[in-house]
Amino acid sequence: MNGKNRKKQARPTLLIQDVLLSCVGSLCAFLLVRWVSEPTFGFTAHLFIYLGAALVFTTIGLFISGASREVSRRASSWNGRRIIVTVLIKEGGLLILLLSGILGLGTLMILLDLLADIVFSVLFMIYPRMIITTIRREDEEIRSISEQKNTLVLGEDEAALELAEQLDHEANFNVIGLLTRKPEFSGKVLGDYVIYYAANDEEMERLQWRLGGIDCIMFPKKGSAPGSGPGTLRKEDFKPTSADHSHMSRIGRFVKRSFDIAFSGLMLVIFSPLIGICSLAIFIEDGKPVFYRQERIGKGGKPFNILKFRTMRVDAEAAGRPILYSGDEDPRLTRVGKFLRIHHLDELPQFWNVLVGDMSFIGYRPERQFFIDKIMEVNPRYQFLYQIRPGITSYATLYNGYTDTMEKMLTRLDMDLYYLRNHSVLFDFRILGLTFLSIVSGKKI
Repeated sequence: MNGKNRKKQARPTLLIQDVLLSCVGSLCAFLLVRWVSEPTFGFTAHLFIYLGAALVFTTIGLFISGASREVSRRASSWNGRRIIVTVLIKEGGLLILLLSGILGLGTLMILLDLLADIVFSVLFMIYPRMIITTIRREDEEIRSISEQKNTLVLGEDEAALELAEQLDHEANFNVIGLLTRKPEFSGKVLGDYVIYYAANDEEMERLQWRLGGIDCIMFPKKGSAPGSGPGTLRKEDFKPTSADHSHMSRIGRFVKRSFDIAFSGLMLVIFSPLIGICSLAIFIEDGKPVFYRQERIGKGGKPFNILKFRTMRVDAEAAGRPILYSGDEDPRLTRVGKFLRIHHLDELPQFWNVLVGDMSFIGYRPERQFFIDKIMEVNPRYQFLYQIRPGITSYATLYNGYTDTMEKMLTRLDMDLYYLRNHSVLFDFRILGLTFLSIVSGKKI
């Protein structure tokens, strides 16, 4: 009973957090008003009076609205409504203070201050909850992907296929194919699974490195059981050879996502004239559509539509089969499209993908399902990339450039997995800085 009571008790740290964040919002609002208004005598004293009032009225609002009883840092409609009520109560108190004339603000500046205070306060109080909720959901997704066991099913018959399909529906297993001791089945496909051949320790070791580690091998009831003769496959021989897990901390992910939102929003505003010019140039040369939307696979293996400026003819893939981009001399490129590609301007609309959460500035380049399937036939470790958001640029892009062959795709995958294991906020800023220098210097990436 005591445990349940403790669980329902409000956290004092949440109350302090909300009061401080509300005051930060008031500080930003007051500084904004002073920035656009005439300088006044006694600004510092006015600022402390204003912040003191914001602190008092926020505290009152938290208790009146019931937000002081909050027990979770996660976002919900419950705390969202109560935060809004809290802010409105605070603004009512600040309105009385401002109308008293103590701070010397005119009517227009009072209205601007209150409007800015509402926006900043609600944003600062709700945003951390939204990010924390997202991060905790990501923790569950990362755990479900990273804790899956890379599994092979022994056999090349219907019993093996049935077991593989059954395991694929269980959360703890990532079935990467079937395993055979018969060389004539090597490389063939049964159902949706590639059949891999290994008959001795040396071949098994090569297969492990190729597949990124094998955690377990499963034997169907009706399939062949392991024998005891030479070349027999043993379960203990299958060990993980890689740890393709995301190790970025929650704080790191909070900073990364906050940077993505702030910077992508800023870039959309700054580059809006250039986006307009590029759109007009594409329309004049080749008509509609100006933007090119294509389904890519992103975080969690979920599809999303990547947004780019259209650089190729509308019928670029009229045959119906995805075709790899073959460089700046690709005959499908329009004249404007070639210019946009050379100067990386075709990527500008992806700032929107970053803002809405489909992508990040730094990650791995998202690919189409068609090519992912081709890659995973050779290296199933691609699925580990689903732990993080794809990016506008990547560690692999800096050193591997455009991937116009399957060989380059596999090399890029190895570099993307290196990024996955080692990424951090500092690593991201390093990649972003190097990307900027490469673009400025005219280096092809």
